[in-house]
Amino acid sequence: MRKDTPFMIARVLCLALLPVAAFAQDHPDRDQPAMTPDQDRSERIFNLPLQDGARLRVLSATPARPRGAIIMLPGGAGDIGLEADGRIRHGDNFVVRTRSLWNRRGYAVLIPDTIDHASLRGRRSSPAYARTVGALIAFAHQQQGPRAVFVLGTSQGSIAAVNGAAHAPAGSIAGVVLTESVSVMGGSRETVFSADPQGISAPVLVVANRDDRCNVAPPQAARQIARAMTTSGDVHVLMVAGGTTRSKQDCGSLTPHGYFGIEEQVIDAISRWLDAHA
Repeated sequence: MRKDTPFMIARVLCLALLPVAAFAQDHPDRDQPAMTPDQDRSERIFNLPLQDGARLRVLSATPARPRGAIIMLPGGAGDIGLEADGRIRHGDNFVVRTRSLWNRRGYAVLIPDTIDHASLRGRRSSPAYARTVGALIAFAHQQQGPRAVFVLGTSQGSIAAVNGAAHAPAGSIAGVVLTESVSVMGGSRETVFSADPQGISAPVLVVANRDDRCNVAPPQAARQIARAMTTSGDVHVLMVAGGTTRSKQDCGSLTPHGYFGIEEQVIDAISRWLDAHA
C-alpha cells in the first residue's frame, strides 16, 4: 500500500473537511465542554470525509505553537461519545482525558470517534480501518504542514495504531507509540499481532506498566511486541510502574492499565521520545 504520492487520495478527501465546532477547553469533563478561555490552546470538532462516503467526527486539540501532532487512538470500543458541540460522553480513556497535558508539551492531538458510535472491537486490524488511520494521518499533515506526525494507540487502540502505521505511506509518520497494548486474544478476537506489525518501518516506542493487571495486555509481553517490529530499525521498550484503581475492572481506564494517577510521569517519558524523533 506504499505509494510515491503518499497523501494524494486522502488529501483530496480532506479538501471537503468542515469544522463543525470550535471552543477553548482546558479539562476533559464528560458530558459538558469547558468554555474557559485559554489563549495557549484551542479545541475544534471536524467531520473528516472517508473514501466510503462516511464522515468521521474528530476532536482536534492544539496548542498555540505546536511542534508536532499525535493521532490518538482510544481503547475499549473506541466510542468516546463526541458530540457536534464538543461534549464528550465517554471521556475517561487515557488518550482523551490527558489531551491538555500533551498540548502543554507542545503537541497537537487528533482523537477520532467512531462512526455513529459503533463499536470498533474486532475491526481495528481490518484494511478499512487502516484506510481510516491513513485519512487521519493525511489530515494531520494538512493541519500541521511540515511538522512531525505520530500515531499513538492505547489498549485496543494499539491494534489500530499498528495497522495504520503498517500501511501508512513511507515517510508519512515520524513514529508510533503503543501503550498497554492488547497482545492476548480476548473478546475482540484481534491483537497487535493481527495488524501486520512487521510492516512498520517508522520508529516505535512500546510502553508497558509493570503494575497493569489487564489480562489481555500483560506488561511482560512488551518485548515480544517490540520483537515483532522486524522492519523498523528503531524500536524501544519503556517500562513504567504505579497508578491507582478507580475502575471496577483491571482493564478499565481509571487503573494502572490507563496510567491513572501517573499520567504526568508517563507523558513526560513518552514526550522525551517524541521530542527526539520530531
